[in-house]
Amino acid sequence: MDVESGIPPSSHGGKSPVTRLNDYVAESRVGKRFKLKERNTNFTTELRAGTTTFLTMAYILAVNASILSDSGGTCSVSDCIPLCSDPTVSTANCTNHPSLRLINPDVSCKFEPVNPGYAACLDKTRKDLIVATVASSLIGCVIMGVLANLPLALAPGMGTNAYFAYTVVGFHGSGNVSYESALAAVFIEGLLFLLISAIGLRAKLAKLIPKPVRISSGAGIGLFLSFIGLQNNQGIGLVGYSPSTLVTLAGCPRSSRVGVAPVMAAVNGTMTLIPGGTVSGDILCLHDRMESPTLWLGIVGFVIIAYCLSKNIKGAMIYGIIFVTAISWFRNTSVTAFPDTPAGDSAFDYFKKVVDVHTIKTTAGALSFKNIGKGYFWEALITFLYVDILDTTGTLYSMARFAGFTDEQGNFEGQYFAFMSDASAIVVGSLLGTSPVTAFVESSTGIKEGGRTGMTALTAAGYFFLAFFFTPILASIPAWAVGPPLILVGVMMMKAVVEVEWDDMRQAIPAFVTLILTPLTYSIAYGLIGGIGTYIVLHLGDWSLGWLRKLGIIKGSKTSNIAVLDNGVKENKNGSI
Repeated sequence: MDVESGIPPSSHGGKSPVTRLNDYVAESRVGKRFKLKERNTNFTTELRAGTTTFLTMAYILAVNASILSDSGGTCSVSDCIPLCSDPTVSTANCTNHPSLRLINPDVSCKFEPVNPGYAACLDKTRKDLIVATVASSLIGCVIMGVLANLPLALAPGMGTNAYFAYTVVGFHGSGNVSYESALAAVFIEGLLFLLISAIGLRAKLAKLIPKPVRISSGAGIGLFLSFIGLQNNQGIGLVGYSPSTLVTLAGCPRSSRVGVAPVMAAVNGTMTLIPGGTVSGDILCLHDRMESPTLWLGIVGFVIIAYCLSKNIKGAMIYGIIFVTAISWFRNTSVTAFPDTPAGDSAFDYFKKVVDVHTIKTTAGALSFKNIGKGYFWEALITFLYVDILDTTGTLYSMARFAGFTDEQGNFEGQYFAFMSDASAIVVGSLLGTSPVTAFVESSTGIKEGGRTGMTALTAAGYFFLAFFFTPILASIPAWAVGPPLILVGVMMMKAVVEVEWDDMRQAIPAFVTLILTPLTYSIAYGLIGGIGTYIVLHLGDWSLGWLRKLGIIKGSKTSNIAVLDNGVKENKNGSI
C-alpha cells in the first residue's frame, strides 16, 4: 500500500495512480519550477495543504466583510429614507393622516434604530466587501505562490481591519476619517510599504528585531491564534468577558449571552454611551456556562483533529472542519449555523443560493484624497505603515521559521518576493475597498499538513477563485468549526520557545513579554513592540558602556565588551561588569 495516499499499488510498475501523478508532476517543468523534490514534498501534499489553509482562513470572507461594514463603508445619511412620525405607519400612508408627518433623516439615522435605507446600503456594502476580500486574497496568493514560491496565503488581516473600522472610520462613520479617505491612507501606505520592500530596507528593518523576540514571536502568534479560537466570534466560545477579571470561562448558549457597551455615569445617575464607543458582540455570559451545544460540537471537532494529529493522519484539519460544518448546516437543531432569527433566516436564504456572482458596486475605486492635508489622515497612514512593517514582517518570518526555511541569520529563500507580495496586495486591496492585506497566520495549518512550496498558496488562490461563485457556501462555515484548528495550531507553534535562552534574563524577559502581549493585546505588532522595547531597555547599559570604551572615556578591552553584549553579563578581565 502506498504510504502517502493509502491506495493499494496498481500493477503498473507497482505504483498507485496518485504516486505516478506525483512523480510525473515532480519531473515536469512545473514541478521543477516549484522545487517539489528539493523541498521534499509532492503535488498531492501541496493540494491538501492549500485546501487546509483555505478552509482554516475561509472565515475571513464573512468576518472581514462584517467588521468593515460596521464602519458604514460608503453609506451616508443620504442613503437614509424619510420615516413617518409614527413608526408603525408606512411612509406611503403617513401623508394621509393629518396628525402625522414625514421626518427627514439626520445623522442619527445611522445608529440604533438604524434607518431601513441605511441598513439596505450596509447589506449591499457587506456583499461588496466579501467580493473585495476574495479578490485581494486571490491576487496576493497568486503573487506569493508564483514569485516567492512559499506556502503562505494572504488576506485582509485581523486586527488591522478592526483598527480601520472602529478607530479610523468609526462605527457607522463616527470617526474623524471617512471610509473613502481611510482607503486613500491604506493606498499611500501600501505604496510606501512596496517601496521599502523593493529597495530591501524592509528585510534590514526586520533583521533589527532581536533574536529572542524573533524566536518567541512565532509562539506568541500561536497563543494569539489559540486565543481567537477559544472565543465566540471566530472560535468555540470557551472563554468570554468578565467585568471583574476581563476573561473567564464561558460556553453559554446564544440565549444566555449579552453584549457589552462602554458607558459613563453622570452625576444624576444616568448612563450614556461613551462617544465613539460601540456595543460589543454577545461576549458576556449571564448564566448556563459550559452548556452551549456549539461549544461541545467544537470540542468534538477539536478531539477529531487532535486524534488525527497524534496519529499523523494526513488531512487532520480538513476532517475536523468538514465534520463540524456539515453538522452545523442542518436547521432546527441546537447547533445550527442558521438559527430561527431574522439574521439566521437571511443567512440561510443566502446559503441556499449556493452559487452567487456579485459585482462590486460601491467600494471599488472609492478612494478620496481630499483630507490628505489633515493630521488625522497622516496619523492613520503612519499607524497602518508601522503596524504592517511589524505585523506582516513578523508573521512572514514566523511562518518561514515554522516551515523550517530560515537559516541562522533568519533569511529564507524567496523572502524578497514574499515582502513584495503582501505590499502589492495592500495596494490592490485598497483599490478594491478593503483594509490592509497580510500573510495569514492560518498558513501554519497548511504548513503542518506538509505544504512547502508556492503550490500551496496557488491552491488556496484556486479556492478563492471558486469563492467568487460559491461565497454563500464558504461564508457559512461557522466559527466553532474554525476554532479547533486555530487552537491546535497554537500547540504546534509553541515549540519555538525551547530555543530561547531562559537562563539569561536579558533574553528571557523580552521573549516572555512578546509571548504574553501578542494574545492579550490582540496584536502581533504590539507584542513585537513590547519585546523590542524591553530588549533595548535591558541592553542599554551595556551598549552605553561599549560606546564609552570605544571613545576611550573608560578603560576596557574590546574583546570583553563584545562578550558582554553577546553573551550577557560576565566578569571582564579587569573585574568590571
